[in-house]
Amino acid sequence: MFDLFLQPENWASLATLTILEIVLGVDNLIFLSILASRLPAHQQKLGRQLGLGAAVVTRLLLLASAAWIVTLTEPVFDFGEYEISWRDLLLLAGGLFLMAKATTEIHHAVEGETQEATGKAAATAGLVGVVLQIAIIDIVFSFDTVMTAVGMSDHFPIMAVAVIAAVIVMIFAAEPVSGFVGQHPTVKMLALSFLILIGVALVADGLHFHIPKGYLYFAVAFSVMVEMLNLWARKNRRHAPRV
Repeated sequence: MFDLFLQPENWASLATLTILEIVLGVDNLIFLSILASRLPAHQQKLGRQLGLGAAVVTRLLLLASAAWIVTLTEPVFDFGEYEISWRDLLLLAGGLFLMAKATTEIHHAVEGETQEATGKAAATAGLVGVVLQIAIIDIVFSFDTVMTAVGMSDHFPIMAVAVIAAVIVMIFAAEPVSGFVGQHPTVKMLALSFLILIGVALVADGLHFHIPKGYLYFAVAFSVMVEMLNLWARKNRRHAPRV
């Protein structure tokens, strides 16, 4: 297993996945904060930390389930000239879900709509109740990040390390990460665009048209480089002396 982390081609996969998990997890982090805010002030920090810990467990279980399902390649029925397996069904469903979710989120961002405080349902259930709610609801909210991991890597250890690393970053840098994404909405828009790209790759894979992962890595790396140059250019314009 450790040999996976010694292969340079897996480094790009791990780095890309970790960054995507962090950026895409900001919404989950905001939702978690809403739930934790229902607790007394002295329990809110503990609630956030326990909630993130519970999120790690639920995501790893969901990730393990998805990673197992994609190994089920035996056909279960025929659809025209295609032999459809459970793996194909998961990839098709996951890809369509990613494209739909990303398109919806982009629409909300462009139209200026805001999400309702889903945490209203949390109310005052106490520390244990809030943590349990975070763990259960995170399964739904994290399906996009799990399918992103499945679409970007073929190795469960790589996916698991990326998920754990992203949650660790959120534990120690929740506010800075949320602030950065909030101040630079184009970063989140870029991540949502990646979701559409990965969704298309998953659908293609489910239809037995495999897109090499290297193409995805190149597209992501090139887009991130362009976005970094844009952020640098905007920063220079803000600090440039006015004539």
